[in-house]
Amino acid sequence: MAKTSPAEFVRQVRQEVSKVVWPTRKEATITTIMVFIMAAVMSIFFLGVDKLWAYLIQLLLGLGV
Repeated sequence: MAKTSPAEFVRQVRQEVSKVVWPTRKEATITTIMVFIMAAVMSIFFLGVDKLWAYLIQLLLGLGV
């Protein structure tokens, strides 16, 4: 494998970075909002699942509810 000089490496990195399609401000904002919404929805879902399992285990072990 041929060695790459530091100057050639920097040139290749700049060339690859120029190929990246960066999101617009609007796309980044919408994506961020969607991530927060999905995190909230999933936290509520897992809270419900946790409460259900806790209730079922209490019934199963006879610890009273």
